[in-house]
Amino acid sequence: MIGKFISLEWKAFIRSSSFGSNLAIKIIMGFLGLIMVLYFLLIGVGAYFLIKEELNLDPFVTINQYLIFYLLIDLVVRYFLQKMPIIKIKPLLHLPIKKNKIINFGIAKSMFSFFNIIHAFFFIPFSVVLIVKGNYPVINILGWHLTILALIYSNNFINIFVNSKDIVFYAILAVILAFLGLLYFDVFDVTQYTAGFFKWFYDLPYLALLPLIFAFILYKLAFNYFRAHFYLDAGLAKEVKIAENDNLTYLNRFGSMATFLKNDIRLIKRNKRSKTTVLMSVLFIFYGLLFFTGSIEAYKGPFWRIFAGIFVSGGFLFSFGQFVPSWDSAYYPLMMSQNIKYKDYLESKWYLMVIATVISTVLATFYLFWGWQAYAAVVVGAIYNIGLNSHVVLWGGAYIKTPIDLTSNKKAFGDKKSFNAKTLLLIVPKLLLPMAIYALGHFLHGELLGFMLVALCGLLGFLFKNKVFKIIEKIYKAEKYKTIAAYKENN
Repeated sequence: MIGKFISLEWKAFIRSSSFGSNLAIKIIMGFLGLIMVLYFLLIGVGAYFLIKEELNLDPFVTINQYLIFYLLIDLVVRYFLQKMPIIKIKPLLHLPIKKNKIINFGIAKSMFSFFNIIHAFFFIPFSVVLIVKGNYPVINILGWHLTILALIYSNNFINIFVNSKDIVFYAILAVILAFLGLLYFDVFDVTQYTAGFFKWFYDLPYLALLPLIFAFILYKLAFNYFRAHFYLDAGLAKEVKIAENDNLTYLNRFGSMATFLKNDIRLIKRNKRSKTTVLMSVLFIFYGLLFFTGSIEAYKGPFWRIFAGIFVSGGFLFSFGQFVPSWDSAYYPLMMSQNIKYKDYLESKWYLMVIATVISTVLATFYLFWGWQAYAAVVVGAIYNIGLNSHVVLWGGAYIKTPIDLTSNKKAFGDKKSFNAKTLLLIVPKLLLPMAIYALGHFLHGELLGFMLVALCGLLGFLFKNKVFKIIEKIYKAEKYKTIAAYKENN
């Protein structure tokens, strides 16, 4: 039966309408995964020597101290990036296949996830170095290692419940921030207690059975959770909420675009995924702290200012704009059958991104604390985002045919299907071009000329907006039926 499921997964992959782009992305993701594996291997081997020789600390004790943060951060990363461990089950419900087998296969898929395997490339070499160089007993290290393995797989199963109940995620995030805050202000050092807790499994290796049993219990709970929701009229059915009347009459001043603007605002207010996007755009405002405060040596160069300014002001533009028209994927075929103008549809998205960019720029005024150059980079980045990047983002959206589940936070940071040869090429005008323009002005006459040249490019893009929109409109019309077919296939 497992072979049957694997065969179905393979056929779904090769028969997809986006097979070519999916294959290319999987190759790229595999290459990036290999780089991460090499990094983890390097850190796993070098951590012992770095901590012992450079920091003059006990490597084993130090790792045990901060292991609690490692595990909690792993859970947060899984929440945003790891897909739910279940296969496409709706077509299987009417087939003579036992539900238990389908669920077991779905959970087993998650156990072989990259998010679980990657940790082995750190802990295995680190454990080997402890045995070889630190002369730690093999049986004791094995007990400690099995404990870490069980806790990592516990995270895998906990992620199932975290994804179903956002309150669990926010509680975990609050715990991490609370511990870090207490540690920073020397109020309470949780690492002093976690070091002893994890060393307990080293001193008494047979106690590793306890976290292994705990992981097995979580597995059974995950299985029972899926089993209880394994019906079309239960967990697999979309949640239906009572409709609310929200006229948004103040948007009528935008004429024919008002209908689309109202739909977008209602979408943002009522759906989990769109609310997460707004939250992400707010977090992007603080991204500039890495560049403007001088806290990271590598980001002290003047060219990084404009890079940071674009991200600070364009958080919503990038996170929302890159998924136009995917936000409307649930009803896109119906909308395209109506007598509407593509130009009005695209302009409504543009206005929404422009308004969000202006708001982000105003909220980022606190960067004046680090000098006029910091806030000038934000303002110039905003002008460039409005004048050019808003067009480029909409242009790239025509080639993204990935539907969005508005009720889920999955892939809120982006979807691998959102990247193909065309969208990757569009990164050049979005990020690299403004840095190159600023560099030209900086080398010719200093930072002021660099800022002026970037702002001038943004203003030129704004002046030629109508001509650019005609080109984008033609592209959307050319991709219209491919997009509709892709949305129907995934829905």
